[in-house]
Amino acid sequence: MSDIIAAVATGHSACAIGILRLSGPGCIEAAGRVFTPKFGALAQLRDRNLTLGYLRDKDGRIIDEVLLTVSHAPNSYTGEDTAEFQCHGSPAVLAAGLEALFALGVRQAGPGEFTKRAFLNGRMDLTQAEAVVDLIDAESADAAANAAGQLGGAMLRRIAPVYDRLTGVMAHFHAVLDYPDEDIDPFTLSAVETDLWQAGAKLRELLATYGRGQVLRRGLRAVILGKPNTGKSSLLNLLAGFDRVIVTDIAGTTRDSVEETVKLGRHLLRLVDTAGIRNTDDQIARMGVERAEAAAAQADLALYVCDGSTPLTEEDFRAQDTAMEAPCAIAILNKQDLPQQVLPSDLPFEWVIPFCAKTGEGLEQLESALDCLFDDSVPCDGSILTNARQAGAVARAVEALERALAALKQGLTPDAVLVDVEAALEALGEITGQTMREEITNRIFERFCVGK
Repeated sequence: MSDIIAAVATGHSACAIGILRLSGPGCIEAAGRVFTPKFGALAQLRDRNLTLGYLRDKDGRIIDEVLLTVSHAPNSYTGEDTAEFQCHGSPAVLAAGLEALFALGVRQAGPGEFTKRAFLNGRMDLTQAEAVVDLIDAESADAAANAAGQLGGAMLRRIAPVYDRLTGVMAHFHAVLDYPDEDIDPFTLSAVETDLWQAGAKLRELLATYGRGQVLRRGLRAVILGKPNTGKSSLLNLLAGFDRVIVTDIAGTTRDSVEETVKLGRHLLRLVDTAGIRNTDDQIARMGVERAEAAAAQADLALYVCDGSTPLTEEDFRAQDTAMEAPCAIAILNKQDLPQQVLPSDLPFEWVIPFCAKTGEGLEQLESALDCLFDDSVPCDGSILTNARQAGAVARAVEALERALAALKQGLTPDAVLVDVEAALEALGEITGQTMREEITNRIFERFCVGK
């Protein structure tokens, strides 16, 4: 990491502010060769202070009036010397500034290379590095809060005590084995069993948050079900805030699944509007019904929409049965603006919301129902496991500890038991990056955008 890297850290379209970022030994000097302070001298630049000046292209022409910030190692994001130009967000200016730096021997940064250098220089562990991507990709305030907590080290603080406890078990065993004449407490399997059981309990508690973490990260998969012409598409349009799908009085307008991401209160919903469930000889309509039923089986939530102004039919009952296949279901008793022929008590759902998709009546009750169904006492402070790679490693560590406890109960020798303890340590080390292979690390940082 002795070379200097640079990249545009903002988007490629015109914007108010554009940032050119540099990192590596000598990058401050390189930045100074394309920058002229408006007041004072370049040698007077202070750490993390904004300095006004001019950015020049490779031919020495002034191309922008900018602000320059420098940070000396190790007190920077990457742990190296860094420099950042805050320019006006013209793509042409940013490209010319980058070209001027390349002419000085600076290299284009790869995807996530700034954060990778921060990880390799010990500025953050791997959970914090992956939280950077989660924070960028967050689509809700709760997801952003959890990612920010992980960026602050919340996940590391949950993993580190378990790792230290298991390391202590291994160290105690080897100390007794290697120094039998020293005054060291004897290595007893009963004490080891307690340590392993408590470590496993902590990891199972963490792993139990992963389901909530998946919902937090990607949103709730919610499928809208019902017979034709009950107002399913009107509900989708209402929640989306615009006419996402065509709505007519003709039954069966929607013949395929339509997806849209919407926000309702603090909940992010991946809504799927489906074809009306009915018995039909039309091949295309029948395929739409099959897709609706398949979507219900894969959903976190089913929203069954019922036309309260008409009596229930066999198609309603079929749609109800389909909705019940989802882990959670809410009945939307729609068309409350018309005389009602269906009562909430007529529907076999715990949650029945009187609703009018035309006026929005019932939205607050629907939001409250979601709050109750998907409420979780675990705060979004970084303690929720959202990363599939990390969850897989935690699961492997739990399995290894279960094998170690089973070996203890079978009366196997300590060295045989500790093989699985070592496997658990290996898995936990992958989470933080202590035992991560280089090719896996490279693959993780390839997920990042250039400039981060």
